[in-house]
Amino acid sequence: MRVVFAGTPAPAVPALQALIDSDRHEVAAVVTRPDAPAGRGRKLVRSPVGALADEHGIEVLTPAKASDPEFLARLREIDPDCCPVVAYGALLREEALAIPRHGWINLHFSLLPAWRGAAPVQAAIRHGDEITGASTFRIVRELDAGPVFGVVTEQIRATDTAGELLERLSISGAGLLVATLDGVEDGSVRAEEQPADGVSYAPKVTVEDAKVDFTAPAAAVDRLIRAVTPEPGAWAWLGEERFKLGPVTITDEQLPPGRIEAEKRRVLVGTGTTAVALGQVQAAGKKRMAATDWARGTRIEQGDKLQ
Repeated sequence: MRVVFAGTPAPAVPALQALIDSDRHEVAAVVTRPDAPAGRGRKLVRSPVGALADEHGIEVLTPAKASDPEFLARLREIDPDCCPVVAYGALLREEALAIPRHGWINLHFSLLPAWRGAAPVQAAIRHGDEITGASTFRIVRELDAGPVFGVVTEQIRATDTAGELLERLSISGAGLLVATLDGVEDGSVRAEEQPADGVSYAPKVTVEDAKVDFTAPAAAVDRLIRAVTPEPGAWAWLGEERFKLGPVTITDEQLPPGRIEAEKRRVLVGTGTTAVALGQVQAAGKKRMAATDWARGTRIEQGDKLQ
């Protein structure tokens, strides 16, 4: 099958690599977001998907919008049978959706209809789901609502961060996407409409969403921090200084919400239930460090609180 792959960030790379390695599918081109400034020099940098395509000599299309006439004309010239999509990051309109004869097939990192939207992995961890997975579905106008071809499941581990879980899902999902395209090509798979029940939404996580509320129960604090690690990163105030926080460990100790207690081998912070032990802390403009080292350098005083 002749395909044009659409994707942008690192979690989309395993799927593109799997299609490149497939004997049954030809990646005729890649669609990705335009090069973006990065690093201290703010130099333009190719997306991870675009960089992989460059390595393999695959044509890279970077329209500012997927509705750009030049992009649509080029897509029609390529004449793909199907356009697989993984975290492309731009809205696809009817003009683009109508071009490939088998449509656009998206790999989404949830068990649809649960957690439609931009941040399904983060939402699954934050809400305490025990099982998640990935789904392949045909893209329609409504957000992540198209008929589903197949799914894979993945257990959410007690210590999983969003980054760790997404890495596993990107690998298992890559296999699912290739198998889905195999089945679409030979007619062995059919898409089934999503059930009307069980729909939930996972909007993009903002920096403000990642602020830790230490009046919440310890389990909720733990899940929030893991859900926003590595991006955008959990944070809290100590006085007028803002710190980023890595994953924590729930303890049986009792402290008032936000109260810090620095011990020789651990740093405790109170929550709405039991205290949590901080893992790593990062001050503005500095590297991450063990919480005990941070506490010594910060000179925690009795009564100090994270807020």
